[in-house]
Amino acid sequence: MLDLIASIGWPVLDRIHLGDKLAVSPHGLGIAFGFLLGSVWVLKDCPRRGIREEHMSSMLFWALIGTIVGARLFYVIAHYNEFNGIGDMLAIYKGGISLLGGIAGAVAFAYPIMRRHGYRLFQVMDNAAIGLALGVFVGRIGDLIIGDHLGKPTSWALAWAYKGGQLSGFDCTSKPGTCFETLLQGQQTLTITKTSATLLGPSGEVLGQGVGVHQTALYDFVSASILLLFLLIVMNRKPRREGVLILTWAIWYGSTRIITDFLRVDKRFFGLTGSQWTSIAVATASAITLVVWAIRPRPGPKPIPVGATAPPGASVETDDEPTTVFTPPREPGGDG
Repeated sequence: MLDLIASIGWPVLDRIHLGDKLAVSPHGLGIAFGFLLGSVWVLKDCPRRGIREEHMSSMLFWALIGTIVGARLFYVIAHYNEFNGIGDMLAIYKGGISLLGGIAGAVAFAYPIMRRHGYRLFQVMDNAAIGLALGVFVGRIGDLIIGDHLGKPTSWALAWAYKGGQLSGFDCTSKPGTCFETLLQGQQTLTITKTSATLLGPSGEVLGQGVGVHQTALYDFVSASILLLFLLIVMNRKPRREGVLILTWAIWYGSTRIITDFLRVDKRFFGLTGSQWTSIAVATASAITLVVWAIRPRPGPKPIPVGATAPPGASVETDDEPTTVFTPPREPGGDG
């Protein structure tokens, strides 16, 4: 009884029907609104970092295309043997995308535009750090509405209990009040009712039981909200060395994915999911970079002694001076 009182849950909504033949997924809407709101922040903040708004708009357009390509590509690579030919791999409307793959694709597609206009990678990515956190925060709302990213059975205080509706990827019609999904190509089966959750192995052995399951999208949502507030309130209040914001984002979000993926039922490579291996590589590289910068800070201009006059053209070190100064490139066709 105490477990049931402690669990949480809500009826899920797999599709929003617009008439008899048209329906949209809250998951897709969440991703779209997340990208839109993140882009609004990036466009608002880019002049402060020396980036022209029209250049950032171009980068965001290509980042959108890269997000779609990368999100599907990374998922297909991680689940290659689950697809039946190229057509099945391209059928993104059937579901199956990777958040980290989408971010990687966005950066890869936008990078040539960065270089064409003379911007630095960290300069643009620092501008995108808060937008990324905002995008993940909003996007996870769609996951929560459809009941996506359900993990292993559990009975802890935040166990997610099924309260009705069509769970994404589950069969909820064969037996009223019960949903089940075959995972890992038939190696495991997750069954969820309004009072319990059970994970079975290939021979029917019980691998896990609880009053509900880990709702990993909820954990990601909470983490992203805290990260967003931290970046806005703490990290963005004063100028910092170029790269610090995006590296902070990478360490925080990467660490969250490493932890939460242990709670998921997903394909693993040498004991870890593809997202965990990616997160370990990115978070480790980011942490090492910040440590190196802390140990060996970048040399800056020498302060001018009190009462002395700075020579013409010399830079003067002040407390409120940005860590980097950027002069936007000339418009095409300008003199010189």
